[in-house]
Amino acid sequence: MAKSSAWDNALLQLLFNNNNAANIGDTTGLRGSSTAGSLYVSLHTADPTASGNQSSYETTYTGYARVGVARSSSGWTVTTNSVSPAALISFPPCTAGTSTITYFGVGTASNGNGTLLYSGTVTPNISVASGVTPQLTTSSTITES
Repeated sequence: MAKSSAWDNALLQLLFNNNNAANIGDTTGLRGSSTAGSLYVSLHTADPTASGNQSSYETTYTGYARVGVARSSSGWTVTTNSVSPAALISFPPCTAGTSTITYFGVGTASNGNGTLLYSGTVTPNISVASGVTPQLTTSSTITES
């Protein structure tokens, strides 16, 4: 069963911008968190898949760490059933090793096997080697379908 476009957008705004989803439950709707917190962006060398978690195929170059992005409009832009970073996301630079980044993920944990909420492709792929600082731009997009 498909979801409506309006619900797709409301769901993304709830998760990424911490906005209430109107007309669900009580008069305030399905409410955002009292403390919005962050979502954690990860880099992957292959598709982490719908059954994966945040560490599935996660890159392991030396110096790598997930990056926290605020659950707000300053962290994420939600439009027409898609979400993108509101600003450049820079990961720690590689100090050793190599990796080819093909996917990014958005999840709930700063490290470990956290829940992977969404993933998307990285185009073009990012070739990581010593001295390279991987970045996701505002054109990195996840679409709700």
